[in-house]
Amino acid sequence: MQWQTSRFQIDLAQPRVMGIVNVTPDSFSDGGSFGSSRAALDHCEQLVRDGAHILDIGGESSRPGTPPVPLDEELARVLPVVKDAVRLGVPISVDTYKPEVMRAVLELGVDIVNDIRALREPGAVDAVARHAHCGVCLMHMHGEPQTMQRAPMEGDAVPQVLAFLRERTQALRERGVAGVRICWDAGIGFGKTVEQNFALLARQRELLGDGFPLLAGWSRKSSLGTVSGEPPPRLVSSVAAALLAVERGARIVRVHDVRETVAALKVWAAAQSALDGHAGTKT
Repeated sequence: MQWQTSRFQIDLAQPRVMGIVNVTPDSFSDGGSFGSSRAALDHCEQLVRDGAHILDIGGESSRPGTPPVPLDEELARVLPVVKDAVRLGVPISVDTYKPEVMRAVLELGVDIVNDIRALREPGAVDAVARHAHCGVCLMHMHGEPQTMQRAPMEGDAVPQVLAFLRERTQALRERGVAGVRICWDAGIGFGKTVEQNFALLARQRELLGDGFPLLAGWSRKSSLGTVSGEPPPRLVSSVAAALLAVERGARIVRVHDVRETVAALKVWAAAQSALDGHAGTKT
């Protein structure tokens, strides 16, 4: 499986690790740590050394209750980092729902638009469709960041998420965006209960039938703390969730703790290789 992006065809035969770079003062887990352009770029470089295959840069927090960031402020946070990050030799994703930001970063060579609103803002589909090759990640979110955890979705989350992602994919396909450019994200924690989040993990394979690669974003989510009792930053439970997501077919895991996740996936890959080798010796 390949994911077509602006500058790279990302080989998803093996799971890929997307390292998170929050250029915000209020992210739910690392806000303020990388608020300056220089500090954010240093963090990008460190994540690449740690083994990140993709970097995801965001200038607006999506934690529950967070107010929107003005366009000018988001651009001021993101653009200086992107200008240098595109030279690091790995695909660069930008986490934004604003079409103006999408157009600006794509002009700088960004490879992937990662949108928590799945291109529902006016002009967002157009921003992606006008680009020849950029990748796009469509995520399911119930409600808005300001209110989503006060009024989470009801019922069985899996078919609702699947129907939503299919509808948003169809909107892109009708504008000529090739399926090889599209990735799906179930939106763990975005307007869902703890039980719904874990149902999406347990039944994740139900989201794979349409053939689009799945990105899993469990890193440091509060649901992990609820079931494990592990306090923030929830490193152990985050790595465990990433491994479980990969085991159930996710091709990209979006994480804060890149070095630890890469190490865990190497163990998983070694076990998988041994299993495949054993299967090949049967007569």
